[in-house]
Amino acid sequence: MNNSIKKLIFTIALCLAASAYSIAQLPGKVKSTGQVILPNGWKLSPAGRSLPLGDLPLNMQLSTSGKLLAVTNNGQSTQSLQLIDPKSEKLLDEQVLRKSWYGLAFSNDEKHLYASGGNDNWILDFHLQDNKLNKADTIKLGTPWPLNKICPTGIAVNKSNTKLYTVTKEDSTLYIIDPQTKRILNKVQLPAIAYSCLLSPDETKLYVSLWGGRAVVVVNTASQTIDNRISAGDHPNELLLNKQGTNLFVANANDNTVSIINTKTNKVIETVATTLYPTRLTGSTTNGLALSANEKTLYIANADNNCLAVFDVSVSGNSKSLGFIPVGWYPTNVKILGGKILVTNGKGLSSMANPQGPQPIAKADNSSILAVCLRVLYHLLMPQNLLS
Repeated sequence: MNNSIKKLIFTIALCLAASAYSIAQLPGKVKSTGQVILPNGWKLSPAGRSLPLGDLPLNMQLSTSGKLLAVTNNGQSTQSLQLIDPKSEKLLDEQVLRKSWYGLAFSNDEKHLYASGGNDNWILDFHLQDNKLNKADTIKLGTPWPLNKICPTGIAVNKSNTKLYTVTKEDSTLYIIDPQTKRILNKVQLPAIAYSCLLSPDETKLYVSLWGGRAVVVVNTASQTIDNRISAGDHPNELLLNKQGTNLFVANANDNTVSIINTKTNKVIETVATTLYPTRLTGSTTNGLALSANEKTLYIANADNNCLAVFDVSVSGNSKSLGFIPVGWYPTNVKILGGKILVTNGKGLSSMANPQGPQPIAKADNSSILAVCLRVLYHLLMPQNLLS
């Protein structure tokens, strides 16, 4: 067999393989399985039911009674705040926001919902009535960007609604606020860019994750000073305490781990690896945490693995992997309510920017490949090429 014939056979095989590959990897819903193929070739097979949210939901919070669920949507298009009935799984109300970010907290009496206004450098105080988001007051931290660079992120409120704590990512500061008078009571400089904050059950401590500092700081709420700095993983973000406040769970986005801290000793007692495979390569983007009602099971959102990692944490310091739960595209937050696991999926359940179509179809894709194949074959079959 001469070289020209070999070239011809190879080219035909290559074209057929490329055509078959294009059909198999075409993004969109697979009718036979119900799965969704993403542009990167990964498949989504989300468990459970879904409710449409806004663009890039980053955070959700349950009210004290669990009757209300709030979601903040912080993407590049329309930013918004949504109020949901988690029992009926129905949208109750929605407000478009000029700017927003991760920060979100209910008041203990469920009369207020506080949300970060992002680079507008304020906290939005929505008054809740009849399951609606009424007009918001603003708690101003400074003039809007770029005159001031502040951007509130995590928010925590004490039970009496007399103190609101918010941490920032632009000026790396803890702001302590009276939410009733809207006054800033004090500011505490933090060692690095902050992400979230969480009050201890007795409200004597405020834990702050330092996204830019690989650490969690412990703020004494009485003296309003930093008492301790605890090393964590890379890009610590979401924080979670057990009911007694003895164990603090810290999601570390850039090294696929969760740090478990003993709050009495302020020491990391265990570091849990959340990845699908035993590798230290970054790429899971661990960013959400929730404990089961009996606190024996920890659910961890792995944004870039499109799943929840599930761990048995019933024995302190000896956690065991129970496997993974497939969810939507880029899970950002997880909460538990009764027997429900609630997950926000930052990129939804299908490819963007045209999730409803038109989608590319196999026929059009194959025709372009076929045209290339024919041109190559024509060139190879020309007499001068066959004789070469």
